[in-house]
Amino acid sequence: MRLRMLLMGEDGQCLQARCLPLIIESSEWAPFRDPRELVSSLNSGIRKELTSAGAVVLRGFGVRDVYGFKSLVESFSSRDLLNYAGGASPRSALTNGIYTSTEYPPEMPLALHNELSYSAAYPRTLFFFCSIEPMTGGETTLGDSRRILAALDPEIINLFNSKGVLYVWNLISDKTSQYSWQAVFETDDPQAVEEVCGRQRSEFEWTNDGGLRIRFVGPATAVHPETGEEVWFNQADGFHSGDLQDKDRLQRPRLEAYLGDGSEIPIEALDHIRAVIRRETVPHRWKQGDILIVDNILAAHGRMPFSGPRKIILAMA
Repeated sequence: MRLRMLLMGEDGQCLQARCLPLIIESSEWAPFRDPRELVSSLNSGIRKELTSAGAVVLRGFGVRDVYGFKSLVESFSSRDLLNYAGGASPRSALTNGIYTSTEYPPEMPLALHNELSYSAAYPRTLFFFCSIEPMTGGETTLGDSRRILAALDPEIINLFNSKGVLYVWNLISDKTSQYSWQAVFETDDPQAVEEVCGRQRSEFEWTNDGGLRIRFVGPATAVHPETGEEVWFNQADGFHSGDLQDKDRLQRPRLEAYLGDGSEIPIEALDHIRAVIRRETVPHRWKQGDILIVDNILAAHGRMPFSGPRKIILAMA
C-alpha cells in the first residue's frame, strides 16, 4: 500500500520545528477500498505518529458522511466514544457520540485549548471530519502543548502548578438557550446533571432562580501517560472573563477562572500565556473528507473565523 506522509503547516509548507499536523495521504486507489480496512491496517503506524507529532490528518481515505466517519472512528479507537454532557462549548449531537464542532459565531476566533481540560474526565483522542470545506477562513488551529509549556515563564508555571486552576460555570435555566444547564448536560433531569458532575469531580450548587453553579479545581499541567512528557493543560485563559469577574455580582458571566485557592489570576500572567499560545498557533487548512486525529494531551486546537458554509464534525474517545 502506497501512502505519502507530509509534514504540513499553513499553505502546505513544513514549518521546520512546528511541523503540525502530520498529513497521511493515501494512494489514488484507496477511496475505492473500505476506509475501515485501510485505517485498521495502518492503526499502529498512525498511533506511533500521533504520539510524536500530536496531530495527524488522514487525507483521501474515502469517508463521505457522518456514518462513515463514526464507523472509521470506532474501528480505529480502542475506547468507547464519549458524550459531551457537561462541556463548556455549545454544540449539537448528530448521533450517539458524534457532535458538531463548536457553534460559536463564525466571526469569533477560538484560541488553542485542550478539550475538557477543565474536567477530571477528558478525552484522550479527538477526531474531526470535514464534511463541508470552508471557502474563506475556518481553519482548525493546532499547537504543540509541549512547546507551549516550554515557552512559558517558569515563574508563571510555578504559580499555576502550586495553586491549580479554579473553573466556575454560571448556567441559566432556559430550555431554549444553548448556554443553559439543560443544553450543557443534554438533559432536563437535575439528578442526571448531578451524576455527571460526580463523574467530573465537580462541585455543584443549584441557585434560587433554577440556575446551576459548578466549580472544579484542576491542575495546570498534565503528563502524557505514554511518552512521560509534561504539557500545558488548562483553560484558564479561555474561562477568564476579565473585568466581568466579580464574586459579589448577582449576574455573573457564564465562565470564570481563578487560581485554585480562589484568588485572582494576575492579568500579566494571562497576557503572557495568551501571547505564547498565539505564537504557537498553526492553522490547518481543511480539504473535504479530511479526518484530523488529535492527541488531546500533546496538542491543543482552536478555530479561525470564517464566512460561508463550513461543517466540521467531532468525535471523542
